[in-house]
Amino acid sequence: MATDELSSKLSRRLQIEEGAEDPVAVDVVGHQNGSEEKPSTANADSELGAKLTRRGELNEGLGEQFQPSMKVFNPYTEFKEFSRNQIKDMEKLFKTYDAGKDNYIDLMELKLMMEKLGAPQTHIGLKNMIKEVDEDLDNKLSFREFLLIFRKAAAGELAEDSGLSVLARLSEIDVSTEGVKGAKTFFEAKVQAISETNRFEAEIRQEQEAKKKQAEEQKQRRTAFKDLQSAFK
Repeated sequence: MATDELSSKLSRRLQIEEGAEDPVAVDVVGHQNGSEEKPSTANADSELGAKLTRRGELNEGLGEQFQPSMKVFNPYTEFKEFSRNQIKDMEKLFKTYDAGKDNYIDLMELKLMMEKLGAPQTHIGLKNMIKEVDEDLDNKLSFREFLLIFRKAAAGELAEDSGLSVLARLSEIDVSTEGVKGAKTFFEAKVQAISETNRFEAEIRQEQEAKKKQAEEQKQRRTAFKDLQSAFK
């Protein structure tokens, strides 16, 4: 039976090759029962399924896009309350203290800045200054965050005794010319801050002199006491 079937297939193949009979498509057994699909169809369906799955994840916030859109920061459009010259002055000041030239002012650079302005801060004070405007929580100041200091200062949103308020007042940036909130008294406040800084420095010197005088008096008393002891021996 198998031999007759094989002989029939060989004979038919010879007839097809000689052109005596047209070839007829023969279904594969696997296709008849639907257990297999054509490779091209299977690949297309798999790719489409993967795309739909990824789109669903992105819509639900579960996936990450490979090329996220980046918002370009433009200080002139975002900080319209300041003139171009004011923003340029702020940028110049920012770059002056950006010692690492990485477009950020870190803790040590801010420390140097406050010392140069004549208002040194403690380590905790410096960290609090950064924290107050550090929107991206990277523990350093970008130029945009630096501009926020002057926006808050001009709007009267900073406590008078805060480090950022002192920074804004002691800098050479005058934000009073544009008439923003609190601008009329901003320059006067800056002058007052300088006077207060000088007063604080004078008080510190007086305290140091008083302590020095007290130490000298204690030294003299100890010497007198020793002399008195020696007299009774």
